[in-house]
Amino acid sequence: MKLNVVAPRSGMEWVKLGLRTFFRQPLALAGLFFMYMTAVLVLSQLPVVGAVIGGMLVPAATLGLMAATAEAHRGRFPMPSVLVSAFRAGRQRARAMLVLGAIYTIGSIIATLLAALLAGSPETPQPGEFDGATLVALLLHTPLFLMFWHAPALVHWHGVSPGKSLFFSVVAVLRNFGAHLVFGLSWLALFIGVGSFFGLLGGMLGGAGVAQAMVMPVALLMAAMFSCSIYFSFRDSFVAEEDLPPTTETQAP
Repeated sequence: MKLNVVAPRSGMEWVKLGLRTFFRQPLALAGLFFMYMTAVLVLSQLPVVGAVIGGMLVPAATLGLMAATAEAHRGRFPMPSVLVSAFRAGRQRARAMLVLGAIYTIGSIIATLLAALLAGSPETPQPGEFDGATLVALLLHTPLFLMFWHAPALVHWHGVSPGKSLFFSVVAVLRNFGAHLVFGLSWLALFIGVGSFFGLLGGMLGGAGVAQAMVMPVALLMAAMFSCSIYFSFRDSFVAEEDLPPTTETQAP
């Protein structure tokens, strides 16, 4: 395995590749993303254990969506079974993925409890109001996002141990901070721009109710597109001899 340092402009390329790949197989990739979201919603209805099981499956689900993107990028149709790719790569890697899930769940619970202590429980904000509790919770989850950005893929495709995968994920994101910053800002601009357009369109057609009805499904589709682009950030950041070559120009650290 080799860590590559990419140019900041690679962040925009990841966005473009994610969008291009999504539109190659829009029904399949959107359907897989909605299957994942549906499973999360169903699990969340279970008292206590639902949140734990949901957290345990986050790394595996992330890997499944990345594997689906890889299939679509190669011109193949991603089947629903690709979502469980993490558990079809042998016992050792499946066990490692569950370890990642346990670490993620514990970390998320700790971050959520700390956020509740510091800012109270998040509430549904009224229009025009700012929810500070949710912002605090997101900030406290940031270390988890860094650790798990590449970790599931490192475990699955490179056979890295859970502990090392978390460390290498943080190192890769920080070493390629410029690219990830461009990546994040580009997606933020897309979400705001597309959301504002459909919000205004819905408001013109029928008021706030219609605007919300239009924005919600669009936001989910945008989230599905975003999930596609994550694969390319990993693919450019780590390379092994048996892996596909990087999609953008890279240089050794």
